[in-house]
Amino acid sequence: MTLSSPPEQIGYMAELGVERTLWKPGVSRLELTLTENHLNKGGVAHGGIHMILLDSALGSALVASLKIEEWCATTQLTTSFLAPARPGERLVAEGRVVRRGKHVAHLAGEVKVGDRLVATASGTWAIWSNRPPSLMND
Repeated sequence: MTLSSPPEQIGYMAELGVERTLWKPGVSRLELTLTENHLNKGGVAHGGIHMILLDSALGSALVASLKIEEWCATTQLTTSFLAPARPGERLVAEGRVVRRGKHVAHLAGEVKVGDRLVATASGTWAIWSNRPPSLMND
C-alpha cells in the first residue's frame, strides 16, 4: 500500500510562512513564527491563523495515513481560542487521528507557544476511496 506524500508548501501556506516539521500516518505538525502580517487589530495572532494551522495539521495527520488514491475533506472543525499569541512567538500546531473508519475520521489537535496552550480543535473528515466526481475537472 502506497501512502500519500506531504504536499509541497505552496500558495497561502507558503505566503504565511508555515513549515511542516512532522508528517507520519496519524500525526502531523506545522509551525509558524508570527509576524506583524499575522495580527488582528488587537496586536495578537488573528484567529484565522490558528484555524488555518489547525485545519491543516489535523487534515495532514489523516492524509499521511491515506492511500495515494484516497481523498478527504474537512466536514466540521470546532476551535477554542485559549490564549493570545504575539509577534515573534513560534506557533506549533499538532494534529492527530483519534479514530478512523472507512468513510469518516475524527481528529484532534492544539496550537502551542512553548508549553502554553493557545488553541485547541476537534473535527470530522469525510474520506472517499477516490477523488469525488464533484471535484473532477471537466
